Amino acid sequence: MTSNLPRRPERRGLRLWPVGTVLTLAFVTAIAVAAAVFFAGWDLLGAQGLKPERRLTSKTLFELVKLSFGVVAGAGALVALVVAYRHQRVDEDGALRDATRLHTERFTTAVSQLGEESAAVRLGGVHALAGLADDAPTRDLRQTCIDVLCAYLRLPYTAEADIPSGDADAQHAYLALREVRHTVIRLIRDHLRLPSDHPRSWQGHDLNFTGAVLYAVSQSPYCSARGAS
Repeated sequence: MTSNLPRRPERRGLRLWPVGTVLTLAFVTAIAVAAAVFFAGWDLLGAQGLKPERRLTSKTLFELVKLSFGVVAGAGALVALVVAYRHQRVDEDGALRDATRLHTERFTTAVSQLGEESAAVRLGGVHALAGLADDAPTRDLRQTCIDVLCAYLRLPYTAEADIPSGDADAQHAYLALREVRHTVIRLIRDHLRLPSDHPRSWQGHDLNFTGAVLYAVSQSPYCSARGAS
Protein backbone atom coordinates (compact mmCIF):
# COMPACT_ATOMS: atom_id res chain seq x y z
CA MET A 1 0.00 0.00 0.00
CA THR A 2 1.13 3.51 -0.68
CA SER A 3 0.27 6.36 1.63
CA ASN A 4 -1.13 9.54 0.05
CA LEU A 5 -0.02 11.70 2.93
CA PRO A 6 2.36 14.44 1.77
CA ARG A 7 5.93 14.26 2.94
CA ARG A 8 7.38 17.10 4.87
CA PRO A 9 10.43 18.44 3.07
CA GLU A 10 13.77 17.68 4.64
CA ARG A 11 16.31 20.38 5.32
CA ARG A 12 19.22 20.13 2.88
CA GLY A 13 22.20 21.64 4.64
CA LEU A 14 22.48 24.62 6.94
CA ARG A 15 21.02 27.92 5.75
CA LEU A 16 21.90 31.02 7.74
CA TRP A 17 21.49 34.68 6.92
CA PRO A 18 24.65 36.83 6.75
CA VAL A 19 25.78 38.18 10.12
CA GLY A 20 25.43 41.78 8.95
CA THR A 21 21.83 41.25 7.90
CA VAL A 22 20.96 39.51 11.15
CA LEU A 23 22.59 42.22 13.28
CA THR A 24 20.87 45.00 11.32
CA LEU A 25 17.48 43.40 11.72
CA ALA A 26 18.16 42.74 15.40
CA PHE A 27 19.17 46.35 16.04
CA VAL A 28 16.19 47.74 14.15
CA THR A 29 13.83 45.45 16.06
CA ALA A 30 15.42 46.37 19.39
CA ILE A 31 15.18 50.09 18.65
CA ALA A 32 11.56 49.75 17.55
CA VAL A 33 10.64 47.85 20.72
CA ALA A 34 12.52 50.33 22.92
CA ALA A 35 10.80 53.28 21.24
CA ALA A 36 7.40 51.66 21.64
CA VAL A 37 8.02 51.00 25.34
CA PHE A 38 9.35 54.53 25.87
CA PHE A 39 6.38 56.27 24.28
CA ALA A 40 3.92 53.96 26.01
CA GLY A 41 5.49 54.85 29.37
CA TRP A 42 5.56 58.49 28.39
CA ASP A 43 1.81 58.48 27.84
CA LEU A 44 1.03 56.40 30.93
CA LEU A 45 3.03 58.66 33.20
CA GLY A 46 1.53 61.81 31.74
CA ALA A 47 4.95 63.14 30.84
CA GLN A 48 3.66 65.41 28.08
CA GLY A 49 3.61 68.29 30.53
CA LEU A 50 7.27 68.11 31.49
CA LYS A 51 9.22 71.31 30.99
CA PRO A 52 12.46 71.14 29.03
CA GLU A 53 15.67 71.97 30.94
CA ARG A 54 17.46 75.07 29.71
CA ARG A 55 20.76 74.18 31.38
CA LEU A 56 22.64 70.86 31.26
CA THR A 57 23.39 69.93 34.86
CA SER A 58 25.97 67.43 36.09
CA LYS A 59 23.19 65.07 37.11
CA THR A 60 21.67 65.14 33.64
CA LEU A 61 25.10 64.62 32.07
CA PHE A 62 25.73 61.65 34.36
CA GLU A 63 22.39 60.13 33.39
CA LEU A 64 23.24 60.57 29.71
CA VAL A 65 26.58 58.82 30.22
CA LYS A 66 24.85 55.94 32.00
CA LEU A 67 22.34 55.74 29.19
CA SER A 68 25.15 55.63 26.60
CA PHE A 69 26.93 52.84 28.45
CA GLY A 70 23.65 51.00 28.75
CA VAL A 71 23.08 51.23 25.00
CA VAL A 72 26.62 49.99 24.31
CA ALA A 73 26.19 47.09 26.76
CA GLY A 74 22.86 46.18 25.22
CA ALA A 75 24.36 46.25 21.73
CA GLY A 76 27.20 44.02 22.88
CA ALA A 77 24.78 41.57 24.46
CA LEU A 78 22.74 41.54 21.25
CA VAL A 79 25.83 40.75 19.17
CA ALA A 80 26.84 37.99 21.60
CA LEU A 81 23.33 36.54 21.41
CA VAL A 82 23.38 36.47 17.60
CA VAL A 83 26.83 34.88 17.51
CA ALA A 84 25.83 32.26 20.10
CA TYR A 85 22.73 31.43 18.09
CA ARG A 86 24.77 30.91 14.93
CA HIS A 87 27.26 28.72 16.79
CA GLN A 88 24.42 26.59 18.10
CA ARG A 89 22.94 26.17 14.62
CA VAL A 90 26.33 25.21 13.19
CA ASP A 91 26.86 22.67 16.00
CA GLU A 92 23.41 21.18 15.43
CA ASP A 93 24.05 20.88 11.71
CA GLY A 94 27.41 19.22 12.38
CA ALA A 95 25.74 16.73 14.71
CA LEU A 96 23.15 15.95 12.02
CA ARG A 97 25.88 15.38 9.43
CA ASP A 98 27.72 13.01 11.77
CA ALA A 99 24.52 11.11 12.54
CA THR A 100 23.73 10.85 8.82
CA ARG A 101 27.23 9.57 8.02
CA LEU A 102 27.03 6.93 10.76
CA HIS A 103 23.56 5.93 9.60
CA THR A 104 24.82 5.49 6.03
CA GLU A 105 27.66 3.25 7.17
CA ARG A 106 25.34 1.04 9.22
CA PHE A 107 22.81 1.01 6.38
CA THR A 108 25.40 -0.30 3.93
CA THR A 109 26.32 -3.11 6.31
CA ALA A 110 22.69 -4.07 6.93
CA VAL A 111 21.83 -4.13 3.21
CA SER A 112 24.84 -6.33 2.48
CA GLN A 113 23.54 -8.80 5.07
CA LEU A 114 20.26 -9.14 3.15
CA GLY A 115 22.22 -10.49 0.20
CA GLU A 116 23.89 -13.28 2.17
CA GLU A 117 22.99 -16.92 1.59
CA SER A 118 22.55 -17.63 5.29
CA ALA A 119 19.01 -16.99 6.51
CA ALA A 120 20.36 -16.15 9.96
CA VAL A 121 22.52 -13.38 8.51
CA ARG A 122 19.57 -12.07 6.53
CA LEU A 123 17.48 -12.00 9.70
CA GLY A 124 20.19 -9.90 11.31
CA GLY A 125 20.08 -7.52 8.35
CA VAL A 126 16.29 -7.23 8.59
CA HIS A 127 16.39 -6.34 12.28
CA ALA A 128 19.29 -3.97 11.67
CA LEU A 129 17.34 -2.12 8.96
CA ALA A 130 14.27 -1.86 11.20
CA GLY A 131 16.44 -0.47 13.99
CA LEU A 132 18.05 2.00 11.60
CA ALA A 133 14.62 3.16 10.47
CA ASP A 134 13.65 3.78 14.10
CA ASP A 135 16.85 5.74 14.82
CA ALA A 136 17.09 7.55 11.47
CA PRO A 137 18.03 11.23 11.94
CA THR A 138 15.75 12.35 9.08
CA ARG A 139 12.44 11.23 7.61
CA ASP A 140 13.99 10.53 4.21
CA LEU A 141 16.57 8.16 5.71
CA ARG A 142 13.81 6.28 7.52
CA GLN A 143 11.89 6.02 4.26
CA THR A 144 14.98 4.55 2.57
CA CYS A 145 15.13 1.74 5.15
CA ILE A 146 11.42 1.04 4.70
CA ASP A 147 11.87 0.98 0.91
CA VAL A 148 14.56 -1.70 1.19
CA LEU A 149 12.39 -3.88 3.44
CA CYS A 150 9.44 -3.58 1.07
CA ALA A 151 11.69 -4.28 -1.92
CA TYR A 152 12.85 -7.48 -0.22
CA LEU A 153 9.24 -8.68 -0.16
CA ARG A 154 8.94 -7.89 -3.89
CA LEU A 155 11.89 -10.10 -4.82
CA PRO A 156 11.14 -13.36 -6.70
CA TYR A 157 9.84 -15.97 -4.32
CA THR A 158 9.45 -19.73 -4.80
CA ALA A 159 6.23 -21.14 -3.41
CA GLU A 160 6.31 -24.31 -1.35
CA ALA A 161 4.21 -26.10 -3.98
CA ASP A 162 6.98 -25.52 -6.55
CA ILE A 163 9.63 -27.29 -4.48
CA PRO A 164 10.44 -30.81 -5.75
CA SER A 165 9.03 -33.44 -3.45
CA GLY A 166 11.64 -35.29 -1.44
CA ASP A 167 14.22 -32.48 -1.74
CA ALA A 168 14.99 -31.92 1.93
CA ASP A 169 17.64 -29.25 1.29
CA ALA A 170 15.30 -27.19 -0.85
CA GLN A 171 12.57 -27.55 1.75
CA HIS A 172 14.86 -26.36 4.53
CA ALA A 173 16.05 -23.41 2.43
CA TYR A 174 12.44 -22.50 1.69
CA LEU A 175 11.44 -22.57 5.36
CA ALA A 176 14.47 -20.47 6.35
CA LEU A 177 13.81 -17.80 3.72
CA ARG A 178 10.10 -17.83 4.57
CA GLU A 179 11.01 -16.99 8.16
CA VAL A 180 13.00 -14.00 6.93
CA ARG A 181 10.02 -12.75 4.90
CA HIS A 182 7.66 -13.30 7.82
CA THR A 183 9.98 -11.30 10.05
CA VAL A 184 9.93 -8.38 7.59
CA ILE A 185 6.13 -8.42 7.50
CA ARG A 186 5.86 -8.71 11.27
CA LEU A 187 8.19 -5.74 11.82
CA ILE A 188 6.27 -3.62 9.32
CA ARG A 189 2.98 -4.62 10.94
CA ASP A 190 4.20 -3.78 14.44
CA HIS A 191 5.46 -0.36 13.38
CA LEU A 192 2.21 0.47 11.59
CA ARG A 193 0.24 -0.41 14.71
CA LEU A 194 2.04 2.25 16.73
CA PRO A 195 0.20 5.57 17.17
CA SER A 196 1.03 8.15 14.51
CA ASP A 197 2.63 10.43 17.10
CA HIS A 198 4.94 7.65 18.35
CA PRO A 199 8.60 8.40 17.47
CA ARG A 200 8.99 4.94 15.89
CA SER A 201 5.69 4.78 14.04
CA TRP A 202 5.90 4.20 10.29
CA GLN A 203 2.47 5.63 9.60
CA GLY A 204 2.53 8.23 6.85
CA HIS A 205 5.45 6.56 5.04
CA ASP A 206 5.28 4.92 1.63
CA LEU A 207 4.92 1.11 1.75
CA ASN A 208 5.10 -0.29 -1.77
CA PHE A 209 4.05 -3.96 -1.97
CA THR A 210 3.26 -3.90 -5.70
CA GLY A 211 3.92 -7.35 -7.11
CA ALA A 212 5.01 -8.77 -3.76
CA VAL A 213 4.15 -12.40 -3.02
CA LEU A 214 2.45 -12.41 0.38
CA TYR A 215 0.15 -15.41 0.17
CA ALA A 216 2.50 -17.59 2.24
CA VAL A 217 2.14 -15.24 5.19
CA SER A 218 -1.02 -17.06 6.23
CA GLN A 219 1.25 -19.86 7.45
CA SER A 220 3.10 -17.55 9.80
CA PRO A 221 2.23 -17.49 13.51
CA TYR A 222 2.70 -13.71 13.45
CA CYS A 223 0.49 -12.53 10.64
CA SER A 224 -2.51 -13.74 8.68
CA ALA A 225 -2.41 -11.22 5.83
CA ARG A 226 -3.09 -12.60 2.37
CA GLY A 227 -2.53 -11.24 -1.10
CA ALA A 228 -0.63 -8.19 -2.32
CA SER A 229 -1.54 -4.61 -2.92
